Amino acid sequence: MADPVVRSLGLLIVVSATGNGLFLAVSTLWFTRGLGYSTSRIGLALTLAGVCGVLAAYPAGRAADRYGAKRVLAVLHVLQAAAMAGFAFAGAYPAFVLLACAVTAGSRANAAVRSTLYAHGLPAATRTPALGLLRAVNNAGIGAGAALGAGVAAFDHHGAYQAAILANALTFLLALLPLRAVPAARPAAEKSLSDRPGGSHRPDRSPSPARSPGALRDRPYLAVTALNAIVNMLYVVLEVALPLWLVGHTSAPRPLVGVLLVLNTVLVVALQVRASRGVNELPAAARAFRLGGLLAALACVTAAAAAHRAPAPATVILLTAVLLLTLGEVTSQAGSWTLGYALAPDHAQGAYQGVFQTGISLTQALGPVVVTALVLPHGTAGWIVLGTVFGGAALALPPTARRAARHRPVPYP
Repeated sequence: MADPVVRSLGLLIVVSATGNGLFLAVSTLWFTRGLGYSTSRIGLALTLAGVCGVLAAYPAGRAADRYGAKRVLAVLHVLQAAAMAGFAFAGAYPAFVLLACAVTAGSRANAAVRSTLYAHGLPAATRTPALGLLRAVNNAGIGAGAALGAGVAAFDHHGAYQAAILANALTFLLALLPLRAVPAARPAAEKSLSDRPGGSHRPDRSPSPARSPGALRDRPYLAVTALNAIVNMLYVVLEVALPLWLVGHTSAPRPLVGVLLVLNTVLVVALQVRASRGVNELPAAARAFRLGGLLAALACVTAAAAAHRAPAPATVILLTAVLLLTLGEVTSQAGSWTLGYALAPDHAQGAYQGVFQTGISLTQALGPVVVTALVLPHGTAGWIVLGTVFGGAALALPPTARRAARHRPVPYP
């Protein structure tokens, strides 16, 4: 990480990701054993939180355009630290629900604002390779945090779980230190006024075809966002569908669930930077996304073949499915970054990244319901339909991206 901006962003991400990995490893145990909530009450709270997350990304992106991504991200980190610390003491269920909504909304808002920070702070020519490196760092941090969480879970003590939750809250504040070294870009709203001829700050009331219709009315961009969201459901396949399929429909050993997740993490760390090379232009990005979606489709068909097999063949098949899914993940993700940034006007990157992240939030909120209600109950047929959906979205992306590029809003003059 020779670039000082990338180095600062990498430090920010590794601190945050380590806290996230720690939280992922201990949160369910803390909610059930520490706070004493039933799985059904936890599920309800997390469902409501998912809705809040869907609603948070776009306003956060708009705020980043208006006030500057760095400033908004710093505020979010403080608010997230406070909400996360509240989890350590959430005795009443209504308070737990409100905190779950705040934590999830903060997470999705954070993602939108960080995407805007990358748009402003990383040159377009090197942005995708840099994001590949940052994503590898993110996965390494999550792995390190999960390992710490496994130690806390092995200790299995109320105070240890509570301390782990508070430690995660602290990471949000610690991440502010490397954030200080990231250059602050001028807010887009300020640029649009001061960069006009003569530096006039008077609003321009004359109609101008150069202005974009707004992220929520940019239909070609919304179409790309929707296709990206569909292929992003591969994360739900990895985290929800495959574990449930393994346990409930195959004879593979149950400890393999953890092995599959670790394999994915290691492969992303090893492959994401390589997969991101040369994906700086729209045609290459569309091809990478298409390949990634087709690999995810093949992974679904492969996973379906693990049913009705002896333990050893089922294990090999599931390992192969995760390998294909991870290759699809790193390849489609590289294409997704370039598509999301290159098709958005520079003066409104925050709003457009908010829209892009909203699509991903919808996938995270609805994906578990889709795979548990529409895929797994139908066995092999369900997996084939899901694979067809992935493949269809992958094949539809290149022509959709070309149309979006033709209609790309140009920046303010």
